[in-house]
Amino acid sequence: MINIIAPKQFKTVAWKNGLGETTELAINSGGTLNNFDWRLSMASVVEDGVFSNFTGYTRNLILIEGNGLNLQHNDSKIDKLNNLLDMATFDGGDKTVGNLHSGEITDFNIITRTECFDTKVITQNKAVEHPLEKADLCFVYSLYRDAELVVNTSQQVIKLAAGHLLKITNTPEDETDNFVHISGTHLIIVYLLQK
Repeated sequence: MINIIAPKQFKTVAWKNGLGETTELAINSGGTLNNFDWRLSMASVVEDGVFSNFTGYTRNLILIEGNGLNLQHNDSKIDKLNNLLDMATFDGGDKTVGNLHSGEITDFNIITRTECFDTKVITQNKAVEHPLEKADLCFVYSLYRDAELVVNTSQQVIKLAAGHLLKITNTPEDETDNFVHISGTHLIIVYLLQK
C-alpha cells in the first residue's frame, strides 16, 4: 500500500524535554510522544543543548539544512555532521549534547523502539534510480526536487513532490521484492523491519 503524506498533514509537537518544537511527519497508529514504536520528524536546532531522553529507542539523525552539528554522547563519543545528509545513529538513552558549528540547523529524525524494529537508512545526494527493498515499512523523503516512483507490476508512475513523505506498507500477499523503483536526488530512504 502506497500513501503520500503532504506537509499539511504534518504536526507541530513540543520536544520531550520542552526546549523546542518538532515537526512530526508520521508516527505509528496510536503512538504518542511518550509511547510509540516508530516516529519520523524534523526539528530546527537553534542553540547548543541536551537532547531529549528516549531510553529504549534507537535514533537516526540526519543533517538536512545548516552548517553542521556535533553530537557528543555520554561525554565521550562524538558524531560530526558536517555535510548535507550526514547521519548519526545512537542510543536514545544516551546523554547526547548537540553543539552547532555555525548557526542553526535542521535535522531529520527516525526514532524506533529498539526491541521492535531494525532500521536501515540510505541517503542519496546524487541523482539515482533505486529499487526499493522489501520491508515492513518504507519511507522516502525528497529534500529539494520532485522524485518519481515506478510500480513494476503496473508500470504506474507516481510523483513524490519535494517536502512530502512517501509511506509504503508491504503486503506480501500481492507485492514482491523490488516492486517499486524510486528516482530522484537528495533522498532519504528509510526501511523498518519488525524483529
